[in-house]
Amino acid sequence: MVKQAAAGRPNHLFRNLNSKIASIPMILVATVIFLGGTVWTVFYSFTNSRLLPRLSFVGIEQYERLWASSRWIISIQNLAIYGILSLIFSLVIGFVLAALMDQKIRFENTFRTIFLYPFALSFIVTGLVWQWVLNPEFGVQSVVRSLGWTSFSFDPLYNPQIVIYGILIAALWQGTGLVMCLMLAGLRGIDEDIWKAARVDGIPMWRTYLFVVIPMMRPVFITTLVIIASGIVKVYDLVVAQTSGGPGNASEVPAKYVYDYMFQAQNLGQGFAASTMMLLTVAIIIIPWAYLEFGGRKRG
Repeated sequence: MVKQAAAGRPNHLFRNLNSKIASIPMILVATVIFLGGTVWTVFYSFTNSRLLPRLSFVGIEQYERLWASSRWIISIQNLAIYGILSLIFSLVIGFVLAALMDQKIRFENTFRTIFLYPFALSFIVTGLVWQWVLNPEFGVQSVVRSLGWTSFSFDPLYNPQIVIYGILIAALWQGTGLVMCLMLAGLRGIDEDIWKAARVDGIPMWRTYLFVVIPMMRPVFITTLVIIASGIVKVYDLVVAQTSGGPGNASEVPAKYVYDYMFQAQNLGQGFAASTMMLLTVAIIIIPWAYLEFGGRKRG
């Protein structure tokens, strides 16, 4: 009887067989292209490859050159400033907008479309638009001066000290709408009874958000954080469209450094080394997220 019952049970290996067969191409692509490309990049970062890859090993020389380069240091500093401020402002502004939208305001769909629309634009278009807006000759500065405030000055893209903040403005304009939608979806998932209980107990709304709602939205915040962080690490188009890394190297970022060395300076080894450092940055983001999302669930 036991043998017959065991024979009648479907083998786990053949369960959802069609789905497993359909996923084979995706698995092969992920394994061969992404994983293989990653290993290939790390491997050749230890070589003296120039125009074409070559097996001329130089140890960690490329990494020593990388961290001795003032241009790379500037790009890391810019990425740190841009990344920290982008994370903070995106989450704060996105959550505040979502909280306001969650009050069942009139024309909610219209406002939601308006806030989300910039995300539909490419970074190149966004960069060009904000390059015009921040241009001192016909942008914000020109408009304000035409109104009589002749001493007004606002030209972040032409000031090496604050150029990264001009890029940050464009990034927030484009990405905050997506954060708002993610947060709004999380808020709409909060049980209405929680709000009723808070009102009955006389708990101020800000305390309800801070100590009840936000902790309940932890998965939404983690997912949003990963999405924002991945965009921060690979920021490139926005910088090229607005400043091309200028003035000088003041708005240089790691992704542009990699592109310039690989395709303009024809120094693949240096480009691979910079790419590997970017990969480590992504790993630092992804590994804690994967642990929080999947490791915590298994323990729970």
